[in-house]
Amino acid sequence: MSKDKKQEPTQGKELSEWQKRNQEYLQKKAEEEAQLAKEKVQADTNKKEVAKAPEEENTLSEWQKQNREYLRKKAEEETKEEQESDLSEDTEEEEDSDSNPEEQKESAEDQSSLENEEETTEPELVEEEGEKSDEKSEETKVEEKRSKSKKKIAKPSIPSVHIWRAVTILIPSLLVLFFSIYLLTPFSTLKNIEVTGTVETNADQIKEASGIRDSDYTFGLLLNKDKHAEMIKSNHWIESASIHYQFPTNFTIQVKEYGIVAYYVSGEDHYPILSSGTVETSPVSLVSLPETYMSVLFNDEQQVKTLIEQLAEVSPEIKQAIKTIELAPTSVTSDLLKITMYDTDEILVPLSELGKKLPYYSKIKPQLTVPSGIDMEVGIYSYSLTDKALEEARIKAKEEEKKKQEEEKKKQEEQGNQTQSQNQTTQQSQSR
Repeated sequence: MSKDKKQEPTQGKELSEWQKRNQEYLQKKAEEEAQLAKEKVQADTNKKEVAKAPEEENTLSEWQKQNREYLRKKAEEETKEEQESDLSEDTEEEEDSDSNPEEQKESAEDQSSLENEEETTEPELVEEEGEKSDEKSEETKVEEKRSKSKKKIAKPSIPSVHIWRAVTILIPSLLVLFFSIYLLTPFSTLKNIEVTGTVETNADQIKEASGIRDSDYTFGLLLNKDKHAEMIKSNHWIESASIHYQFPTNFTIQVKEYGIVAYYVSGEDHYPILSSGTVETSPVSLVSLPETYMSVLFNDEQQVKTLIEQLAEVSPEIKQAIKTIELAPTSVTSDLLKITMYDTDEILVPLSELGKKLPYYSKIKPQLTVPSGIDMEVGIYSYSLTDKALEEARIKAKEEEKKKQEEEKKKQEEQGNQTQSQNQTTQQSQSR
């Protein structure tokens, strides 16, 4: 009834600013009390749960106990901050009331009635606030425990710039480290070398010419493989050489040998003449000779090289048909060659013009019906070897006849000289 009586004088009048704020404050306070009642009910339920906690505390570690104490302290600090915020709101309201003295006079009666009510409710509110702070502290402890058990601690992220800088330094360093360790191990000198393309030579000769040693590093051989390939050419049989690498330690030496163009014949020994113009110093066995081959009857180094160079311009068919090549110099041509073919044809050609004139033999051969001789010393003409043999026989016969006649003349002269000497001796004897 007292409250109604106090509110009656204000119903007819228009409320001031301060009264409106006061009513709003009372409404908020009533709402907070209702919310506190709800929270109290929840706190009771939480207390039952917390009652079980002491039993679990015995099993907790020291770190967990310290964490609980920290959470309790934090909850108490929060309650203190809330109380301080409430006090600051009250002081703000008092300042507003001091700034409006006219409104204070109008609401003096209402304030006196409200003070009486607040005096009666203040101890109750203090008790409720204390209970509320305790309940909140217990609730915050439980909630913080649950949230911290669920949430993981977020690690600070490293900037990508630092990561890339570290990568650019670490990767080369690791590569250098692994390579250094590899060089110290026996695996660094493992090499599997295979030689292909050899006919007249063997793998040991090629390896020796390459200069590759067992103690050489595999990595060093990989870097210097072209240098070792050039060294293989020091063998006079090798025309070209190349070294191929296959992971991890396999090397293949592929060689190409000079071909054998002809054989220098000295008695029963046959020495190969290579396509490079080199004459092999050691003879080959007669068993290894092919069925048909070209025999050269001179071994002058310069002439042999010139012969091989000139034969390079001749077709393989003509070269296969050549049986022997020998020197037949004349007063006109000092480097004249006599070439005897397997079909008994004979060719006279200068060594310096062999590559130019000898290919004409392939055009002249179809026109020959009998074994012939082809003279290419000055021009090019052919003749029958039988006719030439007959002429040579006739010339020989004539020369022999001349020789006989000269011998008879000499005998007759000698006989005449002897008779004259005898006559002179007889005449001298008779005169005495």
